[in-house]
Amino acid sequence: MTSLDLTTASEAELNSASTGNEALLTASQLNKTVHVGEQTLSIIKDVDIYVNAGEFVVIMGKSGSGKSTLLGLLAALDYPDSGTVMLVDQALNTLDEDALAVIRQRDMGFVFQSFHLLPTLTVAENIAFPLDIARRPDKLRVTELIEAVGLGDRRNSLPSQLSGGEQQRTAVARALVSRPKIVFADEPTGNLDEQNANQVMQLLLDLREQVGSALVVVTHDATLAKMADRVITMHDGRILD
Repeated sequence: MTSLDLTTASEAELNSASTGNEALLTASQLNKTVHVGEQTLSIIKDVDIYVNAGEFVVIMGKSGSGKSTLLGLLAALDYPDSGTVMLVDQALNTLDEDALAVIRQRDMGFVFQSFHLLPTLTVAENIAFPLDIARRPDKLRVTELIEAVGLGDRRNSLPSQLSGGEQQRTAVARALVSRPKIVFADEPTGNLDEQNANQVMQLLLDLREQVGSALVVVTHDATLAKMADRVITMHDGRILD
């Protein structure tokens, strides 16, 4: 791990200032390699990126371009080999796993392609899970979100009893239940048909607008990209200008 590159950070701040918004997340000179057998593959190469408070950013690129790896670094689900990820004034890559867990619970929400619902918990219990882990139960908030995602009649159903669209709506509500500063979504509509994909994405945008969270989405969906405030394109581990 290396310290923040001040020159690059200044460039990110200037970019943020030009939009008139406050930078919420700033990553500087990120690099990530993986080992496959005897080979070392460079997945992320000198990436600089910023996300403003409340901004909707889409990350696009061909398969293997590094999109999901970058999202994992930004969300502090993995550590970079070098570079810095700042959430407001906190360098995430300098923290241990316990400290990161607190930040994820408090400040972040996550939506994944494969839903990642807990199979033994009901819709209501899955949505409430982040609050329960943080020891901040809020039954009213959970009920509000269940109604907002149109699952009032399914609150006591298990994930196995839900359609794919209903499972993803549950996941969206869970991601936003703690009113996070930023939500990360990796191909959130990838397992859904067009109708459910459109419904889930519009729901995510509507709820994000109500909460005020920034939203960072990895997707291949050009229609979704048109809704974004900004689109970032990756190629071979780098961000294209």
